[in-house]
Amino acid sequence: MTKVRAAWNQTFHSLRIRNYRLYFVAQLISVSGTWMQTVAQAWLVLHLTGSGVDLGIVVGLQFLPMLLFGPFGGLVADRVNKRRLLYLTQTAGGILALVLGILVVSHLVQLWQVYLLATLLGMVNVFDNPTRQTFVMEMVGRDELPNAVSLNTVVMNTSRVVGPAIGGVVITVFGLGICFFVNAASYIAVIVGLSMMRSKELHPTQRVVRAKGQIRQGFRYVWRTPSLRNTLLAVAVIGIFAYNFTVTLALLAKVTFHGGVGTYSLLTSCMGIGAVVGGLFAAHRARPTPRLLQVLALVFGGLLAAVALAPTLISAAALIVLMGAASIGFIATANASLQLASEPAMRGRVMALYAMAFLGTTPIGAPLVGAIAQWTSPRIALLIGAVATVVAAGLLMWRHQAGLRNHGEPSEEEARALEARSVEDVESTLR
Repeated sequence: MTKVRAAWNQTFHSLRIRNYRLYFVAQLISVSGTWMQTVAQAWLVLHLTGSGVDLGIVVGLQFLPMLLFGPFGGLVADRVNKRRLLYLTQTAGGILALVLGILVVSHLVQLWQVYLLATLLGMVNVFDNPTRQTFVMEMVGRDELPNAVSLNTVVMNTSRVVGPAIGGVVITVFGLGICFFVNAASYIAVIVGLSMMRSKELHPTQRVVRAKGQIRQGFRYVWRTPSLRNTLLAVAVIGIFAYNFTVTLALLAKVTFHGGVGTYSLLTSCMGIGAVVGGLFAAHRARPTPRLLQVLALVFGGLLAAVALAPTLISAAALIVLMGAASIGFIATANASLQLASEPAMRGRVMALYAMAFLGTTPIGAPLVGAIAQWTSPRIALLIGAVATVVAAGLLMWRHQAGLRNHGEPSEEEARALEARSVEDVESTLR
């Protein structure tokens, strides 16, 4: 019993912090609503057009602004009060969900409107995503960051289970439109949580003063820091080819297994169950390591291939649980690694580049994967993602080993020396 209690405390120790606890609960509510909308929006597009390409375009448009303007959003996160900015972004997200709900229930919705609202939500996320990522550090401090980041993935993926499960029932009983209204209301939970936080218990980072060339400085800083650069490149490759589950799972449910919204909800929920397990595993570990990141990427790729080759819906669902665990273990480890390796003045821009690599590549990956799935099959699309992920894992291993062997690509210790060369850039940013 003592060991169980110790393991529990280690896994959830950042929840002892009141401000983070409020944020954790609020995010659980809000992201569940977001996943309800994700399921409803995917099914809405398939209902309107029946096209995997159109579904990929909608998903892509939602992340196109991240690809185009991500570094600017990260710079804003470095410059402003993050809590105040979150009030604005959460309010805007709720309004957009409300508008889409009204269009659906009034039977006025058209595909171009879904395109437009997805793009506007993407603009909101340009500022919201890096701000939320870096605000975690301000709530919990550096020592608790890996645990808090991992628990955030638990929130995101518990919501994958709760949101689609509720969404499937709501769509069946009440129709698509109600899902958008519920999502709009769920944003209120975050706004209330932010308002209840104690400002004196936050750990605000020094804000960056406006100056010329600050976005360029962020790119240079990442490129000069091998541990950051290599991780971001791997995340970008995997983001393009593998992390398009809104497209691939919907098409796997509809085309491969000839199911409906219930089948899609089942597969998405299985993904979420596995992701919760993966997030808890990452939360239990004290700190991320390069080796762990490499192994998780390799396992994720192997499980993607297994899902692609699964002969039945039941076997696919079981494998998706395992795949979800590996995928979120990888992304949580990458997230914490990047934040811990970043200078405070650069953290917003680094996490914006992470958002570009992970989410901003969706406008490339989602239509591409949707087209591959439609022209061949969803299984082929998943297999291509598996190959890309294994290749990225191999490159991570190769670059890490090369860094340990020679000075052409520094090891972690040598990378810190290179980071010191960027101090002048960082200091000029702060001045």
